[in-house]
Parts: sequence; C-alpha cells; structure tokens
Amino acid sequence: MSDRFFIRLIVVFSILNGVFFLLKSQLLSAGMHYTVLLVGNVVLAAITWVSYVMARNGLAAANNQVFVRMVYASTISKLFLCMIGITVYVLVKRPDVSRATIFTLMFLYLVYTVLETLSLYQLLKRKT
Repeated sequence: MSDRFFIRLIVVFSILNGVFFLLKSQLLSAGMHYTVLLVGNVVLAAITWVSYVMARNGLAAANNQVFVRMVYASTISKLFLCMIGITVYVLVKRPDVSRATIFTLMFLYLVYTVLETLSLYQLLKRKT
C-alpha cells in the first residue's frame, strides 16, 4: 500500500518548524521555551510516524481485530509517550515551567493526531 503520509508528515513538520523559527522572538518574550518546542515537534513527528506504521501494518492484516488492536496500541503508546515527555519537562524545568509551552505541545499532539487519523481514513477507504 503506497500512501503520501510520510510526505504530509514532513511538510507539517517543516511548516511547524518554520513557524517556530519565524516567531522565535515572540515565543521567547511570551516566556515559552523555544528548544522544548523544537524538541517536542521532533519527538511528536517521530512518535506519529511509528504510530502510523503500527496502524498501517494492522490494516494490512487479514483479521480486522488485528487492525483494531494495532490502532489501540499505537494510540495508547503515543499518548503515554507524550505524557512522559511533558512530565520530564515539568520535572526538569520545575520552577520555570511554562504553561504556554505545554499547551502548544498539546496543540502539536492534536495536529499530528489529526494528520495520522485522516491518512489512515484515506488508506482504509482505498482498501475497501
């Protein structure tokens, strides 16, 4: 099954990095941690890629239950890895935690999850 998910992922990742780069001074003046946002973007893109591959492998299986299990596993692993990342950020930057940074990372999680879901939906529609 060929799809364009990886191209879309790279485009979204590049656009988000470009926005962060262009708004660096505004982000820093708002008290956000610029490097945490860049690292979070890289980590979320990598997690989304792994999650998508897991779900796509489940879709290629003959049994529909395998697909459901793989989607659940990819979603739960993505969610837990993101929670672990935010926990590490809070513990490392304990006195200087930026809520705006955390909410921006949550927005990035949402963007990547929507991208993954739409791509899986298109792939599933093509399969049936």
